Amino acid sequence: MSKPRIAFLGLGIMGSGMARRLLTNEFPLTVFNRDTEKSKPFGEEGAHVAGSPREAAAQSDFIISMVADDIAARSLWLGEVRAGQANGALAAAKPGTICIECSTVTVNWVRELAAATSQRKCEFLDAPVTGSKSHAAAGELNFLVGGDSATLEKARPVLAAMGKTITHLGPTGSGAMIKLINNFVCGVQVASLAEALTMIERSGLDRVKALEILTHGAPGSPLVKTVAGRMTASDFTPNFLLRLMAKDLGYAILEGGKVSVELVTAKAALEDFQKAIAAGHGEQDIAAVVEPFRKK
Repeated sequence: MSKPRIAFLGLGIMGSGMARRLLTNEFPLTVFNRDTEKSKPFGEEGAHVAGSPREAAAQSDFIISMVADDIAARSLWLGEVRAGQANGALAAAKPGTICIECSTVTVNWVRELAAATSQRKCEFLDAPVTGSKSHAAAGELNFLVGGDSATLEKARPVLAAMGKTITHLGPTGSGAMIKLINNFVCGVQVASLAEALTMIERSGLDRVKALEILTHGAPGSPLVKTVAGRMTASDFTPNFLLRLMAKDLGYAILEGGKVSVELVTAKAALEDFQKAIAAGHGEQDIAAVVEPFRKK
């Protein structure tokens, strides 16, 4: 049987790796990115480059979005009406198309998008991922899926081409919710590490020995170990953009409020990330959250 045709929307740090995995696995691929320069390499590698989300979706069996936030996702899926015609992907989606939102977005947006896809007689999954740039490039992402189990089974071969695990969390919105919880915990870890590292550096402790205790002891999560290395090397090459972690913390705080949970630690971490953004580090890696502390 021929492989399904896929429209992939968003070719940023994560999306580019995911889309390339689909090409590697020989799925017929159409890509769209607002910055057309990011699309050109995919055209050279065999993908069709679309001029709009609508064009990308028109002949596709799957539509996948991987963008920064609710606003960007809404623009791609729903678009705007020009000359009496909507230019979003859903406007051209044929009945039966499986629509997958992989972006880290709010539960409200996921539910709104699910309703819009249903009106088009399409199927929907929210399937955000854990993992970083290297995991996306290697096809080792972890998909956190909300939606109908039968739809997931149809989508499983497509997701498997991009990831190593696929976990069904429950109904629509479940994937989006756990992803925000996951990233809020990560954000708190990174912010606390930035504060701890600054204490180590200012107190005169041997930084190498002190970090060995932290990274090889109880606090030493894989994230802490990785980010500690970037902080000590002052290597802020983007793997996870700092401004996007701030966005995720804000979304998590919003979702926590809806279930009467005040995410106090998330609010404190968000302040640290906002200070780093104000200091000009928003387009750098999350490890750059340490820099404003170092300069006080």
